Amino acid sequence: MNAPAFRAPKGTFDLVPPRGEAMLAVRDALAAPLRTAGYGYVETPTFEETTLFARGVGESTDIVTKEMYSFTTRGGDDVTLRPEGTAPVLRAVLENNLHRGALPVKLWYSGSYYRYERPQKGRYRHFSQVGAEILGTEDAASDAELIVLAVDAYRALGLTGVRVLLNSLGSHESRPAYRAALQEYLRGLDLDDDTARRVEVNPLRVLDDKRPEIQKALASAPLITDFLSPSDRAYHDTVRALLTSAGVEFEDDPRLVRGLDYYTRTLFEFVHDGLGAQSAVGGGGRYDGLSELIGGPSLPGVGWALGADRTLLAMEAEGLPLPGSSSVDVFAVPLGEDAAAWAFALVTSLRREGVAADLATGGRGLKGAMKAADRSGAKYAVVVGERDLAEGVAQVKDLATGDQQAVSVNGLVTHLKRLV
Repeated sequence: MNAPAFRAPKGTFDLVPPRGEAMLAVRDALAAPLRTAGYGYVETPTFEETTLFARGVGESTDIVTKEMYSFTTRGGDDVTLRPEGTAPVLRAVLENNLHRGALPVKLWYSGSYYRYERPQKGRYRHFSQVGAEILGTEDAASDAELIVLAVDAYRALGLTGVRVLLNSLGSHESRPAYRAALQEYLRGLDLDDDTARRVEVNPLRVLDDKRPEIQKALASAPLITDFLSPSDRAYHDTVRALLTSAGVEFEDDPRLVRGLDYYTRTLFEFVHDGLGAQSAVGGGGRYDGLSELIGGPSLPGVGWALGADRTLLAMEAEGLPLPGSSSVDVFAVPLGEDAAAWAFALVTSLRREGVAADLATGGRGLKGAMKAADRSGAKYAVVVGERDLAEGVAQVKDLATGDQQAVSVNGLVTHLKRLV
């Protein structure tokens, strides 16, 4: 067999059945708690002005400096395939004046995102996320609500190995003193030139460096939790108390940071130890200054993004059955031209009545058509030939037991609806 002329780009993959159905089911499950909690759906373009991410995500971050797919359009516009969802959603809120109405604005979204990274299991250049944002309120209850909704989504999928890591990055009251202490500590280390420059621009980003030698050097680094102001500490304690009251277990991780500059106060990550190095299946936090960074008014916010790809990998790591199925309930097997036309009409009627149905096509014989029925996953096959049509009946066969009975074509749809 000749190799295909084209393949999916490096670091990407195709979703084909049955995994495609599983991914759809995972996305639906991650979004389900949001839809029952009053969140409205928002969808933004796949690409945005490059400066939106440079300002919002942070010019010193790896995402902006190394990972963005940026290009100039034929009209001379500098645009970027979205590497994350929060900045585009906030831009949409501001542009459409949603923030001028009732607050808070609670939104959810789902889509594809793009980062130029070294491909490995759980880290792709094209990936899928479900995200949620609460804008217009600075309330610990909003932070806790989002964490609870994510935990509920993971539980609904049957996952038991997702751990919640929690930290506070403090606000403008706490960060300056911590930043100065961290810079003083980092300047005393023997760092490479790039890391040393990062110390001066954004020292918290050094804490996110995954290299073992850097993590070892950071063992005695000062912790943000030792620098929290009384109000920041009280806010964080409220988040913790609300999570506990909701039955959500979490682990305090004073070294937790994330790869975007806009986070303040509450920070959290959902991890699964069955995924190896890429253990994060989702994460988020509060970003009270992001609106001002992209030219908007003061508009506090908190949000998260959950990785659909990694959630599916976590389910596989736990040995859970993959959700979703494209199987049908009824499979029609026509024998002859007249029977084929009749079967087409039957399947159309069943589908319109909400019954998942399919039929054998291409003039297959009985043996081949019944194999197709078995592959479809159908519970019942409806076999009909020219003689059956003349007698006004069809043969309904239970594919699990092999039992078969003749049913009048006039009441066939009702009969099948009752069976399935």
